[in-house]
Amino acid sequence: MPEKIAIYPGTFDPITLGHLDILQRASKLFDRVIITLAINSNKTPLFSKEERMMFIRDAVKDMPNVSADSFEGMLIAFAENIGAIAVIRGLRAISDFEFEFQLALMNRKQNQEITTVFLMPNEKYTYLNSSIIREVSKFGGDVSSFITPLVAEKLKEKFLT
Repeated sequence: MPEKIAIYPGTFDPITLGHLDILQRASKLFDRVIITLAINSNKTPLFSKEERMMFIRDAVKDMPNVSADSFEGMLIAFAENIGAIAVIRGLRAISDFEFEFQLALMNRKQNQEITTVFLMPNEKYTYLNSSIIREVSKFGGDVSSFITPLVAEKLKEKFLT
């Protein structure tokens, strides 16, 4: 039986404990999950691709069936190239659903064999996203309970210099 591979794409600027919660849930459902840094030329991230990959690799180092990669271009083409059968997407609230539903339908149009799987995080992360983390951190707020220690350290460096 072939290995069941899922990808979990995002910009992860930075990765949060909410992302990791979704990733842990996905890792129980699939043989292998590849957390995939999507490079989007329309976005100007706070952290470089290299920094975000470092954060991701640090965060998943103790997850045996999880690895990290990055891609540019069409998500479905990347999924096809690595033999993924599913795309993982997190839903925090109803407001996420409409956008995610549209993406899922477009992805299905591109390849009907790749299924989008929606996962909800633990309720303590439902209001959390990377934008909020960046904003609170920028103004000196404590976000350490929502991110890994490495990300907390690097956010302090970014905003103290």
